[in-house]
Parts: sequence; C-alpha cells; structure tokens
Amino acid sequence: MDKIIIHDLRIFAFHGVNPEEKENGQHFVLDITAELDLSVPCQTDRVEDTVSYAKVIKTVTAVFTAEKYDLLEKAAQTVCNAILKQYKKVRAVEVTLKKPEAPIKADFGFVAVNIRRERNG
Repeated sequence: MDKIIIHDLRIFAFHGVNPEEKENGQHFVLDITAELDLSVPCQTDRVEDTVSYAKVIKTVTAVFTAEKYDLLEKAAQTVCNAILKQYKKVRAVEVTLKKPEAPIKADFGFVAVNIRRERNG
C-alpha cells in the first residue's frame, strides 16, 4: 500500500492528566502515516486525485487543539478518526503522538503512543 507521511508535526496543545498541563499547555509531536492507493495521482499529477498534505495538517491541528484530553491515547484516536472521516481515499492511518515535555522526573527524549486504525468496509 502507498503512503503519505507527515513527520514531526509540532502542535502546542493542552493535554495531560495534571491540571498545570491543561492550564499551561506544552508541545506535542505527531508522526502521521496515511495508507491509500496513489496509482491515479502518479499518472495524472493532479492534487485532486490524492490527499493534500496541507489539508491533512489543517485537519489534524484543528481536531488536536479543539479539546483537552487527559490521555495521549484519546488524542491520537481522535486524530485517526478525523483523518478517516475527512479523507475517504485513506484506507488506514497510523499516528504516533509524542510528548517530549511530559512532567516526569527522568531524563528522556519523549513518551508516546502509537495507534493504527483501518477503514471499515
């Protein structure tokens, strides 16, 4: 299956279980892989025949910042659902949601969840 990949999308949002995370916010980093058939746009060279990276980023940013979630799992699931709903050509989507500024007393690069969802039917 062909893929469209958005790597290291940085979004400032207000997710987390701690009150200060919802109040102060922090940076999150998303890796998004959308699986779809790209054979038509490979032939036509028309953006209308594919899924626009810019539009996916706009959708992800809007849904990711619309609410405040306690868990990364819920936020990542919301992103997957939005992509599958908005872009009918996408057959499956994988989201890795990284939280590099998690308030954990340890030396780490980031904590993350990875969720993959497929279109039903």
